[in-house]
Amino acid sequence: MRRRCAPHVLPAPASGCSGIKLSATRSCDSWFFFFFPPPFEVESQEQSGGGGGGPTARVVSAGGCSLFSSTLSRSFVARRDFSLQPFPFAMAGAIIENMSTKKLVIVGVILLLFQAFAFMVGGLIAPSPTTAVHYLATKCVDTVKQRQETKWFMPWGPNQCDKIRTFDEAMAKKIEANNIVFAVHIPLPNKEMSSWFQFMLVILQFDIAFRMHNQIKDGALVTIDVSLAYRDDTISKWTEMAHSFEQRKLSCNFTTTKTSENEGRHYECDLLPFMEVGSVAHKYYLLNIRLPINERKNINVGIGEIKDIRLVSIHQNGGFTKVWFAMKTFLTPSILIIMIWYWRRITLMSRPPVLLEKVILALGISMTFINIPVEWFSIGFNWTWMLLFGDIRQGIFYSMLLSFWIIFCGEHLMDQTERNRLSVYWKQVGPIVFGSFCLFIFDMCERGVQLKNPFYSIWASEVGTELAMAFIIVAGICACLYFLFLCFMVFQVFRNISGKRTSLPAMSKARRLHYEGLIFRFKFLMLVTLTCAAMTVIFFIISQVNGGHWHWGEHTVQVNSAFFTGIYGMWNLYVFAIMFLYAPSHKRYGDEQSSGQCITAALSSFLWGVRV
Repeated sequence: MRRRCAPHVLPAPASGCSGIKLSATRSCDSWFFFFFPPPFEVESQEQSGGGGGGPTARVVSAGGCSLFSSTLSRSFVARRDFSLQPFPFAMAGAIIENMSTKKLVIVGVILLLFQAFAFMVGGLIAPSPTTAVHYLATKCVDTVKQRQETKWFMPWGPNQCDKIRTFDEAMAKKIEANNIVFAVHIPLPNKEMSSWFQFMLVILQFDIAFRMHNQIKDGALVTIDVSLAYRDDTISKWTEMAHSFEQRKLSCNFTTTKTSENEGRHYECDLLPFMEVGSVAHKYYLLNIRLPINERKNINVGIGEIKDIRLVSIHQNGGFTKVWFAMKTFLTPSILIIMIWYWRRITLMSRPPVLLEKVILALGISMTFINIPVEWFSIGFNWTWMLLFGDIRQGIFYSMLLSFWIIFCGEHLMDQTERNRLSVYWKQVGPIVFGSFCLFIFDMCERGVQLKNPFYSIWASEVGTELAMAFIIVAGICACLYFLFLCFMVFQVFRNISGKRTSLPAMSKARRLHYEGLIFRFKFLMLVTLTCAAMTVIFFIISQVNGGHWHWGEHTVQVNSAFFTGIYGMWNLYVFAIMFLYAPSHKRYGDEQSSGQCITAALSSFLWGVRV
C-alpha cells in the first residue's frame, strides 16, 4: 500500500541543492512534518516485508547532490532528545562561514594595514589636537558711574583702556573695586582666531593673597559680571555676544600656617570652568569681567584679596581639524557603500532578515551617522550647536555598539530559546537605553544651556553638582550591569561551544572541519572585539599619562592625535569587517566540499547531534 503526502517544494536554502526530497519507508506520520517542515517534498510508503528496521529517512539527489541517508530508531524519535535548534550561528551562509582561512588572513592583514595607517596619520601628519593659551587679565578703570551704552575695555591697541598695575595703586588713586574691569583679548596680539579651531573652552583661576583680616570663608562664592564681544577686524566696533552674572565656588588651600608672617602668600586654588563656545566664527573676542562688591547683600564678601585673574583658552588646532575632516570625508562613503552592499545581499534572500542582521545594519547606520562630515559647514556658518550634536552622534553609536555585542552573543548561545526578537534582550538592552538617556539629559543640562549662555556650568551650584553626579552615578551603575550581563553571556557562549565540540567526532571529516571553522571564527571575532575595547582603554591611558608626544629619531609622534585618529579608524574598520564578514555569501558550501557532503542549512538543524 503506497500513499503520498501533499508535496511542498521550495528551493533548498544555502546548500547548493535546487530541491530535496525526503523519502521514508514508513507511513506519513505527523511527527515527520514536525521535524521536516516545508520546503521539503515528503514521500512515504508501508513496508510489506520483514526487516524490522526502524523508520529511515533518505535524502535523494534532486539537483546534482549526492545521496545521504540516516536511520532513526523509533525509541530515539519518541524521546526527541536531540536539539531541534539550528546550529548556533544564526547567519548560516554568511561570508565568514564560507571564506577559507587563507582569504580570512588576507582580509585581516589588509584591515591591520589600514589600522596602522590611521595611527600614522594622527601621529606623524596631524599636529596636537588642541592648544592651550594662557592669559593674564589687564586691570582697566571705568570712571563713569552710569552709562547709557556698553563700553568695551581693550587691554592693548590704539583704543586701550586706562590701566593700573596693582590694587595698591587703585587704593592710592581712590579707585573703588566696583570700577575695576578685568579685560582679556582673545587671541594674543598679532594673531587671529579661525573657524578651523571649532570650539573655545576657557578656564578661570584666581590669584588670591592671604590676609589675616580678609581670609577666604568656607564655601565662599565669587559673583562674576562678565560680558563677551566679538569683531572680525581691528577697526570695527565690538558686538556683544553674551552677558551674564555667574557664581563660582572657591576651592582654595593655604599650604602654610595662617600667621601674620605668611601674609601676602597666595592660596592654591582649583581651576574653575568659565566659558565654552561651540563655534569659533569670528577673528577676535573680548572678555570684560567685573567683581561687584555689595556688603549689604553679602556679594563677593569673604573671598580673600584677589590680586589677578588668569584665563586659559583651549581650542582645537586647525591642522588637526583638517586631518580629522579628511578622515571623515574618506570613511563616510566607505561605510555607506559596504552598508548598501550588505543590505542588498540581505534583501536578495528568500527569507526575511533575522534580528542579528538588522542590528548589524543599525550599527552601520549609526557609524555612517557619526562619519558624515557636517563639520565642513561649521567653517562657513556659526553653528554653536556642533558640540552638542557631536555628543548625540557618539551616544547613538556607542549605544548601538553595546547593543550589538549583547545580541551577537545571545544569537550564538546554542540553547533552546527563541531569540530572534529584540524583546528577549530587554534585561540587557534596558540598562544601555536608560544609561544613555541619563547621559543625554546631563549633556542637555550642560551644553544645551550653553547654546544661550556660554558661561553656564552645571557644576557651579550645589544643586547642579548633585544633579550631575546623580546622572553620572546612575549611568555608571547601568554600565556595570551591562558589563556583568555581557561577561555572563560570553561565558555561556564559550561554555556551550565547548560542550558541543564533543559531538564533532561523530561527523564526517568535511562537516566536522566546517563547524570547527565556525567555532574558531566566532572565538576569533570575540577576541577581536575585546582587543578593540582594550586598545581604546590602553591608548587613552597612555595619552593621558604621556606628555603628548614621543620623539622617534628625527620625527615627533603626536600621541594624542594618534589616539583620536587611530581609535576612530579602528571602530570604522570594525564595523566594516562586521558587515562584510556577516553578509550572506554567494558561494554554496557544497561547492567547496566533496560530493558526499551536500547538506542544506535546514537539514543541519535536524542533523546536529545525530550520528551522520
